[in-house]
Amino acid sequence: MLDKPDDIHPLFYGAPKTTEFKKLRKRIIQNAREAIEQYGMVEDGAKWLVCLSGGKDSYTLLAVLHELKWRGLLPVELLACNLDQGQPGFPATVLPEFLERMQVPHRIEYQDTYSIVMDKVPEGRTFCALCSRLRRGNLYRIAREEGCTAVVLGHHRDDILETFFMNLFHGGRLATMPPKLVNEEGDLFLYRPLAHVSEQDCEKFSRAMAYPIIPCDLCGSQDGLQRQQVKQILDGWEKNSPGRRGVMFKALMNTRPSHLLDPKIFNFQGLNISPNSEPSEKPAPLVLR
Repeated sequence: MLDKPDDIHPLFYGAPKTTEFKKLRKRIIQNAREAIEQYGMVEDGAKWLVCLSGGKDSYTLLAVLHELKWRGLLPVELLACNLDQGQPGFPATVLPEFLERMQVPHRIEYQDTYSIVMDKVPEGRTFCALCSRLRRGNLYRIAREEGCTAVVLGHHRDDILETFFMNLFHGGRLATMPPKLVNEEGDLFLYRPLAHVSEQDCEKFSRAMAYPIIPCDLCGSQDGLQRQQVKQILDGWEKNSPGRRGVMFKALMNTRPSHLLDPKIFNFQGLNISPNSEPSEKPAPLVLR
């Protein structure tokens, strides 16, 4: 299945023949299919705007989606899109040349949001929040102009976990990036098909395929960002207890509202006991107040 050059999408030309890479590729594709099916991402007449930054995650996303479509497993129209935000030193020719060579339908859009961010964000503050909002607004506009039904992003499992802990530590809420979302205007879906894929797998895959990675520090992103701090915490936990990330991700898919504290999602006041219920054989645990 993976060895015939005339039976794969051009994005997979030159793929390593090793058993290790084949297993990696199969795992990523299976994880993406699982997320697409589990969260109901395919709708009739779908056209997806696949956002391509030039990083390892977006290359992995692009390759996996085109592989699934090539195999007849993803009945949607795909349009790759890169938003050139005007960062100094951005290699503007890399992605257009790559997409042309890979025979991928695409749109390259130039919008100088970098200057806006530099003007609006005070010195010493992080750029990411404003930059992200401006980028998202432009992507929604492009999606509407192209007749797309969804904007598709390359966030992976580790991004979702990191966002959960950022909200927990700094935002005072239990929330993260959902695999499927409707935008505030209610006219576009936002999908994350790599929700079940690990960052490590994305890195291994893009490195093995030798895709032309564009570094993510062109904007001068500062050290010590909250996300980097959370990533370091998670790395430490994973090092001390391998597989911890996977367990925590499963927890996000196995919530129990009755065992949390939010009365908006569980009716605590409406709880009643049954007068005919049998007492438990085990005594109730002592509660210290």
